Amino acid sequence: MAKLKITLVNSTIGRKKDQKLTAIALGLTKLNKTVVQLDNPQMRGMVNKISHLVTCEEISE
Repeated sequence: MAKLKITLVNSTIGRKKDQKLTAIALGLTKLNKTVVQLDNPQMRGMVNKISHLVTCEEISE
């Protein structure tokens, strides 16, 4: 199953509360932190919501 490598590249300071909470739910608490999540519609939706704050790559296993 494919996975997503998500990195927080822009700060959440001054962003809307729902965007901050989305970043926290993904596990992105600090700038330049990278997490690996499963590639499913829920994660894609969360990444899409904060796409201006993160970079995302697909990785396969």
